[in-house]
Amino acid sequence: MPVTVLLVDDEPLVRAGLRAVLDAQPDIEVVGEAADGASVIPLVRRLRPDVVAMDVRMPLLDGIEATRAVLRSVDSPPKIIVVTTFENDEYVYQALRAGADGFLLKRARPAEIVHAVRLVAEGETLLFPSAVRSLAAEYGNRRARAVLEHAALTEREEAVLRLMARGLTNVEIARELIVGTETVKSHVSAILGKLGARDRTQAVITAYESGFVSPG
Repeated sequence: MPVTVLLVDDEPLVRAGLRAVLDAQPDIEVVGEAADGASVIPLVRRLRPDVVAMDVRMPLLDGIEATRAVLRSVDSPPKIIVVTTFENDEYVYQALRAGADGFLLKRARPAEIVHAVRLVAEGETLLFPSAVRSLAAEYGNRRARAVLEHAALTEREEAVLRLMARGLTNVEIARELIVGTETVKSHVSAILGKLGARDRTQAVITAYESGFVSPG
């Protein structure tokens, strides 16, 4: 079955460009479009896409609030990629904190767009650029530090979290630690459970906000 995608952007040319790139792939299908975040929930409920590619800045309901709304009100919500013009946009970071699974620059090359959709659909996080990592570090807070301390991660789980924060996939982490991919998956699952994180992205945000890892 192909990965199904819903495009949400107030610029028709951006939607057309993303559709052209994604529909050209045999394993990806664009099933719908919307011009504003306010239209996302009914479309997600009707179309049940695997991934929503959502502009972070829209006139009626921006990508941050639309992400919160989808995750709050839709059973088995889709993965969400926020799409942005600027990688150091604080809106992007807020969208990630709200529960988005990753982000994509509008100027990304076609191969990068396709890779991002496939990666998120498979449950892997997207690599944060240094600018977004710095924003996460600036938002460091006692709550994140307390969460990480209470989690009492094992030494191996700490190593896996550091590699997750670098943007490595499960396969790349397995290669780095010289273990099997299934072992890495087990560690990732344990980390998410201990941190109370919805997904890898939220776990990485906690890692940066707590000071467990530093940008750079």
